[in-house]
Amino acid sequence: MRVLVTGGAGYIGSHTLLELMAQGHEVCVLDNYSNATPEVLNRVRALSNGLVHDYIGDVRDAAKLDEVMQDFQPEAVIHFAGLKAVGESQEKPLLYYDVNVSGTLALLHAMERANCKRLIFSSSATVYGEPVYLPYDEAHPTNPTSVYGKTKLIAEQILTDWAAADSTRAAVLLRYFNPVGAHASAQIGEDPKDIPNNLMPFIAQVAVGKREALQIFGDDYDTPDGTGLRDYIHVVDLARAHVAAIAYAEQATGARPFNIGTGQSYSVRDMVAAFERACGAAIKTQQVGRREGDIAAMQADATRANAELGWKATHDLDAMTASTWAWQSANPDGYDGS
Repeated sequence: MRVLVTGGAGYIGSHTLLELMAQGHEVCVLDNYSNATPEVLNRVRALSNGLVHDYIGDVRDAAKLDEVMQDFQPEAVIHFAGLKAVGESQEKPLLYYDVNVSGTLALLHAMERANCKRLIFSSSATVYGEPVYLPYDEAHPTNPTSVYGKTKLIAEQILTDWAAADSTRAAVLLRYFNPVGAHASAQIGEDPKDIPNNLMPFIAQVAVGKREALQIFGDDYDTPDGTGLRDYIHVVDLARAHVAAIAYAEQATGARPFNIGTGQSYSVRDMVAAFERACGAAIKTQQVGRREGDIAAMQADATRANAELGWKATHDLDAMTASTWAWQSANPDGYDGS
């Protein structure tokens, strides 16, 4: 199948390209490189020995989208392009609504003009908000606590209505938790620009000497050690879930949400300890106050994805941290060191 991947040069997108190509799909990337670099696609091509069509452009740019649709004629789209930092979303709400919501609308308009009817949406478990019960299943109420989570939920609602308006359309909504880890080659991995917003790349940068200490946001949550609990998932498992969703969308219609997680949650201190095992050194930490928009605990019930997508996470915590350390230690400056 011809698959357009918006934001395909990003962390999750690049791993998904490799998994798509391994399954015989033809891929095309649209990325504005706001949080990525073209070097990523060079490495994907080298690892896959395959062809990656690519365009530089913003997902809100209707003319660029039409150019890509006309040239590549995708049969399905995986939509990663968007902004994803919880804290930043509270400070720049209009930017987040513009990119994450208006970008999704622009993409759907372009898909309609090109008669492309399958979309896999890279959503987020943040749409659930404070848990009413754990683990979250797909029937859990949605009540996001951050602007980022709200933009993801609005995009889901738009996609649901878009799919309902035409019985031949399919929208697969993947609500995933906290992606970590890197490809086994250590050639591609998470390389955030500026200060990392996510836990694992920050730990990795402390371990490699780029950052002095890890700030732990809050130690007074109602959790066993007071730090936030999250359901971490290896990025390769997450990439494979997106590929499974493509196969699902070939047969299904309508919109359907799926939780993509392991069902096992770990605290911030658990993650630090696991990374210390991986790198063989102590990670310096600094305790600070809670971060706005964060919640105490997240945990996935991925039963639906197991049953309907035929997908299951296979990487454990030590695999997550070991692959992150392999990537970071081989690429201390990320792709800038190429």
